Amino acid sequence: MASLFNQFMKTAKINPAIFSKSALVFPTNCNTINRGYKHWNPKFKKLRAQKIIKVELPDPDIMNKSPEELTKEQIKKQMKERGILPSRPWNEKPVYISCTGGIFEPYVPPEGDGKVSAITTQGAKQKLEFIEKKSKSMMAIRKIRSFEEDFDIPEFINEAQQIYINSYSAMINKDRDKLIQNITERAYPEVVSNIADKTIHWEFLESIERPRIVHVRCTDVITKENIFSQITIRFHSKQKLAVYDRFGRLMHGSETLPKDVLEYVVFEKHLSNKYGRWRIHDKVIPDWMPPKEPLKKTYAIEPVPQHDSVEKAVAV
Repeated sequence: MASLFNQFMKTAKINPAIFSKSALVFPTNCNTINRGYKHWNPKFKKLRAQKIIKVELPDPDIMNKSPEELTKEQIKKQMKERGILPSRPWNEKPVYISCTGGIFEPYVPPEGDGKVSAITTQGAKQKLEFIEKKSKSMMAIRKIRSFEEDFDIPEFINEAQQIYINSYSAMINKDRDKLIQNITERAYPEVVSNIADKTIHWEFLESIERPRIVHVRCTDVITKENIFSQITIRFHSKQKLAVYDRFGRLMHGSETLPKDVLEYVVFEKHLSNKYGRWRIHDKVIPDWMPPKEPLKKTYAIEPVPQHDSVEKAVAV
């Protein structure tokens, strides 16, 4: 070891007086000279390698170019290196179907409903027809219960009557936020158009007959898992209704005279939607029901200009 040190000092032309041999400590098992630049103890070689992170630097010639200047092969190579899928033209727009466009398999009310009793021949015939059509409704109710286990017919009838009253209350108050919560998007434009430029006074007095379910149907839209349900409820009640135009003149009804109202209201719900709710969708108007009185149309009479009246007087 001493001979190697002396040889090193001669070849490097270093004055040996500046070194103290006692200060130089060489381990007995040192393999530094044989191993070159590597560490003398390879025990923690893997741990030392993990401290180094190899970073692939991007090609400056490609990075400085715009996407228009690159070739398709260069763009494809970059996307493959970064794990990016190629972009595809997406022309479709997301569409959410919250309600159906109408009544599927509408209910046909029997003629004379609300005026005949079960004792008469016509009333007994109506009861028999109702029993025959009841099987399809029961199958539809079973379908509803597959989505809602707690579906109960008496509770639903009470809920439907409250929705019916709330929708009319929102209509006369022109509360559009509350209105859309009780009627579907299909019925909303029609209702808003009918209440425009009008003042409505409405009051629900009592039910002449308890509301009952007369028709239940379920259908799928686009896919078999997207299920909608419609329930038709018969309301026979006593109400007051008065409609005034924008000038405050009476167009229809009376605020003091109550009338018997027979309506077949269709409620719809998106069963596949977890947050779906029952709302008024439409009304069934039978052909035998007498038509309602048309609303009186009112107009604003514009005053005739004076010069026109003077010209007519001179011509006479």
